Amino acid sequence: MAKLRVHNIAISLDGYIAGPNQGPENPLGEGGLRLHDWVWATRYAHQMDGADTGETGVDNDFMVAGDAGIGATIMGRNMFGPIRGPWADHEWQGWWGDNPPYHHDTFVMTHHTRPSLPMTGGTTFHFVNETPEEVVRQAFKAADGQDVRLAGGSSAIRQFLRAGLVDEMHLAVVPILLGAGERLYDDLGTLPGYEISSVVHSPAVTHVTFTKSA
Repeated sequence: MAKLRVHNIAISLDGYIAGPNQGPENPLGEGGLRLHDWVWATRYAHQMDGADTGETGVDNDFMVAGDAGIGATIMGRNMFGPIRGPWADHEWQGWWGDNPPYHHDTFVMTHHTRPSLPMTGGTTFHFVNETPEEVVRQAFKAADGQDVRLAGGSSAIRQFLRAGLVDEMHLAVVPILLGAGERLYDDLGTLPGYEISSVVHSPAVTHVTFTKSA
């Protein structure tokens, strides 16, 4: 059965997946880029830039696994870009340039919809103002039997966790403190219905995987 999966979410020791004051010049907030130092070191990341270099090992394995078997992606409006409220225009097309790294239907949750946006490389962004349950339904239909990835940010992940819709969640715990920003753990309690299924260490981060238990 196809699953809704969260993968490679880098998180600080105090629970933040982005720093404060996010904006066009600071997409991950102040200090947030440090959360992804382990990513940039992997062979996976180097190959995305066309280089056959970078580190293999545990971190690289998790990066590769995050793309395996994914047929559609869901993300929140704040992950798509820094613009809040109604769209003044449709010039903003995401952080990723003309060829985003998804290459399939990608559903952006927003209270302010706009026409679907086809991009080079097969990514099409669909802007949806629906419940998590309905967004999952649409994404699974688009994925055509494959799994669906929930990419972030923190608010979107919390919505789907509270609804019990996430089947697997992988967090990469980075040994830094951000102190403020976009926090994942707010209003989640003890994550009833989920259990830790694996904990794997690398020299850079600790990979913690949760699976649905009920």
